[in-house]
Amino acid sequence: MASRTQPARGMRDFLPLEVRRREYVIRIIREVYESYGFEPLETPAVENIETLLGKYGEEGNRLIFKILKRGEHEKSGEADLALRYDLTVPLARVVAEYQHQLPPFFKRYQIQPVWRADRPARGRFREFYQCDVDVTGSRSMIVETELCAAASDALEKLGFSDFIIRLNHRQALGGLLDRAGVERAQHEAALVALDKLDKIGVEGVRAELAERAISAEAAQRLLNFFREAAEVERAAEFVGDESCPPQAASNRAVLGRLLEFIGDHESGARGVEELRQILDYAEEAGIGARLKLDPSLARGLSYYTGAIMEINVSDLAGSLGGGGRYDNLIGMFLGRDVPACGFSLGLERIIVVMTERGMFPPDLERAPVDVMVTVWDAAGAGESLALARALRRAGLRVDVYPETHKLAKQFKYAAARGIPFVVVAGPDERARGEVALKDMRSGEQRAVHREALATAIKESLAR
Repeated sequence: MASRTQPARGMRDFLPLEVRRREYVIRIIREVYESYGFEPLETPAVENIETLLGKYGEEGNRLIFKILKRGEHEKSGEADLALRYDLTVPLARVVAEYQHQLPPFFKRYQIQPVWRADRPARGRFREFYQCDVDVTGSRSMIVETELCAAASDALEKLGFSDFIIRLNHRQALGGLLDRAGVERAQHEAALVALDKLDKIGVEGVRAELAERAISAEAAQRLLNFFREAAEVERAAEFVGDESCPPQAASNRAVLGRLLEFIGDHESGARGVEELRQILDYAEEAGIGARLKLDPSLARGLSYYTGAIMEINVSDLAGSLGGGGRYDNLIGMFLGRDVPACGFSLGLERIIVVMTERGMFPPDLERAPVDVMVTVWDAAGAGESLALARALRRAGLRVDVYPETHKLAKQFKYAAARGIPFVVVAGPDERARGEVALKDMRSGEQRAVHREALATAIKESLAR
């Protein structure tokens, strides 16, 4: 019986067109990241398991792909290694390991695959790429603003226009939960439920808060706040003007309601102030209309300590990316805290949406080569290879048909692959120092001197 040929569930093979699309998106993102001064970094696919455990919260720990010990230790069922879960924790390890070789403000981008033992769904896979930008060493809200601007620029260059960057702050959330009466020990459980508000609605969140043993009174106070914040936001949208556009007006209104609810809660008020700084800086950076203050945004990773961000588009359940500040994570490896903030774009979801919307440029579907050189017979094979070499040196993409099949079959192969030109060098052409050049698009065939062949093909391609 033949073996199964499908890849493992949640993993994928990428055929040539898919690879070209992926490389196109990565190239655009890389160019934008580098325009903001970020430098490239790569880390191993496999990390020591203790590097990853305890960094992502209870739910994240369950999704880590663990690697069993090898050899004589295999029967123990214990794991000592794991596949990389994200690119942030490896960055924290690298900063701790190479602290004396890196600049005080380390700006890095990293575009590599990560693995999660998640349930596959539309746009969600077990192996997928992340496109991260991070800055370590600074507590300034300029960092958050620049990260949001870089992510926004990348999406705009890819052709997106209908996206919004949702913004919140973990300390502001903490103040909100405290003022609502949620016990400190229950904060993480409450945040997991609140993060689903836009997906399961008010009653769904109420039920989940109850399942997580959050008191009905605290839950009601929380939900009342979100209802009031939504009302304030809607009302503010209708009073925006040139000096304060609708999005800026609604952000300021929600910010005011949040500060009013939190009151003199020290860390919560500090979080609100940092949100205000980010919103002010965003206006100066030209991305104010992209940012939407959302007090319900929580993001599940437990290492976030400050501002958190998430990118959403209208027709996608889930986000195109997100990030936040994690000032304590590097300290887990280094023994002293180093401020850090990062943003990650999800390559897979970006490609899914771009494919469904037809956003990729048509030239990605062009023929894989410019010209195919036929092989007339075994005696002329060497001549075909030499001709192909000369054309490649002239800057053309060239394929050589590998068999001595009849010319009709070779032409049929070229047509099926969409190759625009075919070169024939039979005995008569070789004797005259010529080749037959056929334009597969028009069907026209003409004799061309070998020395002029590359120029003739380039001119025809240009037309």
